[in-house]
Amino acid sequence: MFRRTFWFTAGAAAGVWATAKVNRKLKQLTPESLAAQAADRAIETGHKLKDFALDVRESMARREAELGEVLGLAAPVDQDLPVRPHFVVEASEPVGPDRSLEATKYRKLPYTSYNRNEDH
Repeated sequence: MFRRTFWFTAGAAAGVWATAKVNRKLKQLTPESLAAQAADRAIETGHKLKDFALDVRESMARREAELGEVLGLAAPVDQDLPVRPHFVVEASEPVGPDRSLEATKYRKLPYTSYNRNEDH
């Protein structure tokens, strides 16, 4: 009698445990749950990429400072030397009231594309 009761209870407990485990796994595989998991992983990856970019930027600044010290770029500039105009390449055409190169300090980049897929 006790043996039957034991096995009946053990079977019922195993059935409840298996049903709960299957239901939990099914909830994890719903589209909403999968989307939430993908979003969490994307956010985590974004944070890792941001940390990596910050580390690279910090190391780059440190190395640039080291090179500046070695090459003597931090030395004072001689005021008697002529100053070359510095062009900033930001726009394809000058933007300004008279649209002249002197007014905006922009220069046009030569555009030659060899990308065969660009026209398609």
